[in-house]
Amino acid sequence: MTPTASTPPADGCIDTQVVDDHILLIGINRPAKRNGWTPVMFRQLAEAYTRLDDDPALRVGVLHAFGDHFTAGLDLPVVAPYLQRGEELVPAGLVEPYNYGQPGYRRRQKPMLVAVQGICYTVGIELMLGADIVVAADDCRFSQLEVQRCIMATGGATLRMSERAGVGNALLHLLTADVFDSAEAWRCNFVQKVVPAAELMDTTLTLARRIAAQAPAAVVATRLNVLKAIELGQAAAVADFVPVQKLLAASEDAAEGVRAFVEKRPARFTGR
Repeated sequence: MTPTASTPPADGCIDTQVVDDHILLIGINRPAKRNGWTPVMFRQLAEAYTRLDDDPALRVGVLHAFGDHFTAGLDLPVVAPYLQRGEELVPAGLVEPYNYGQPGYRRRQKPMLVAVQGICYTVGIELMLGADIVVAADDCRFSQLEVQRCIMATGGATLRMSERAGVGNALLHLLTADVFDSAEAWRCNFVQKVVPAAELMDTTLTLARRIAAQAPAAVVATRLNVLKAIELGQAAAVADFVPVQKLLAASEDAAEGVRAFVEKRPARFTGR
């Protein structure tokens, strides 16, 4: 499918669209400037991520972009004054899209998929690494080029590139500011699938629909347990096994899962 786009203002916007009742499409909309990021776009993105978590009907988010490119990165002349003053671009109290646990911000609970195409620089890489599953078109060009501008990647690249690819591979791309392709992004585990550009949204939505068909509470619990193991260690994640499983097992969806198993049919989960 082709997501619906509004006519964006000069400083861009974030469009949202609900599909199949449970999937929130979140579209980066400033194609005339290669989706260069402005403060208003960051605020609207955080609001969209917050909507995903707060709406009980929504189960999965899909971040995508309008136009030929995912993003060329920050609109630096506009954003630089914020960096110089040390000001945050996302209002406190919202879900922070980079998802690395900044004080004063909420962390996303529900799964987020990302579909990237064309140029995907700096903040684009950090947003996809802060999500859960990334599908890349085979025409992508990636670059974490902050060092070329005498700034540091502070949206999570210094944390997650090494986590995904190892220290050497992370520093190869962080310190050289090189441009690399989708095959290299896949080699480094920055993306999980590479597909022809024409198949990008359909492939991503197929994955989103499959996740949305599962028991919502179990999806959230599984995602959070994986993150806890990465961030706090195996023991912290294992400590959640029994109490979380007890809560899940007492739900209506758990009973529906058993019925579906016995009746040999797909489960119809309600999120209760």
